[in-house]
Amino acid sequence: MKIAVVILNWNGKALLKKFLPSVIQYSPNATIYVADNASEDGSVAFIKEEFPNVAIIQNKTNGGFAKGYNDALKHVEEDILCLLNSDIEVTPNWLSPIEETFKSNNDIAIVQPKILDYKNKEYFEYAGAAGGFLDRLGYPFCRGRIFQTLEKDHAQYNDIKEIFWATGACMFIKKEVFNTLGGFDEDYFAHQEEIDLCWRAQNRNYKIVYVGVSKVYHVGGATLNNMNPKKTFLNFRNSLFSITKNLPKRKVFPLIVARLFLDGIAGIRFLFQLKLLHLLAIIKAHFSYYYYFVRIFKKRGHINKDIKYFECTSVVISYFLKQKRYYREITNSSKRP
Repeated sequence: MKIAVVILNWNGKALLKKFLPSVIQYSPNATIYVADNASEDGSVAFIKEEFPNVAIIQNKTNGGFAKGYNDALKHVEEDILCLLNSDIEVTPNWLSPIEETFKSNNDIAIVQPKILDYKNKEYFEYAGAAGGFLDRLGYPFCRGRIFQTLEKDHAQYNDIKEIFWATGACMFIKKEVFNTLGGFDEDYFAHQEEIDLCWRAQNRNYKIVYVGVSKVYHVGGATLNNMNPKKTFLNFRNSLFSITKNLPKRKVFPLIVARLFLDGIAGIRFLFQLKLLHLLAIIKAHFSYYYYFVRIFKKRGHINKDIKYFECTSVVISYFLKQKRYYREITNSSKRP
């Protein structure tokens, strides 16, 4: 089983200088690639000079996360692809538990390690934490992170557990599965395209697993901060994309109506908080969704009508109205007798 660690880079010379050495040091049996998205900061020349053993894939344009990886991974032949953000510090022996997990069950197609905060290493990090799930309304959340609340790592998630989606910050996926799924949807550009990819994998009965004994540290927000209005736009729009593409038809339209209503409430909340750029981002997200609707709807592929895609009833209600801040509270509160 050969592993390729593929780091997507766009004008990230400083991040490569800081974090690439740990990847090289702690990944002795993996082939390391930097896929460059037409950087203009001298990244490619820097890699060639400082890290001559790292393979370089040069994309012709900056197509964002989705197109960047789709273009780059055509040139990678290893069995397991590790898609790794450039702002991640890996740890000793991080790859061994991942390899063992893939070998343990042939149905496992995607694996995520524990994602901790590089700036505060005792806490989970926003992007992925201890594995991702969806609620009944299609809102994503993680063990270890609900909205902006991050849990402290007490080894409570040092398990191996099936999850619904794995973060694109550090995702391992079988090459054959990535190809079977057709890669990332390039209409997403960036953000939540990994949720769509995982949802499509779930619809084909592939297993997605979190491995808590493998850990990495993620800076987060190095490319786009969590509270950047552009990220608000992409998250709101792309979440609607995923629902439209991946749910059974009878569930799509009622859920879309509910989500549009709830997005409106989120917009009003931003208005009262005087975060007008975020309010505008939601409005733009909806118009962009309407514009792309027919195109996105035509992408609907194999749908598994029996899939259990939700982990709780409503993470929004639990968090904002019931003031429940942790995964164990939200999932327990949703269980019926």
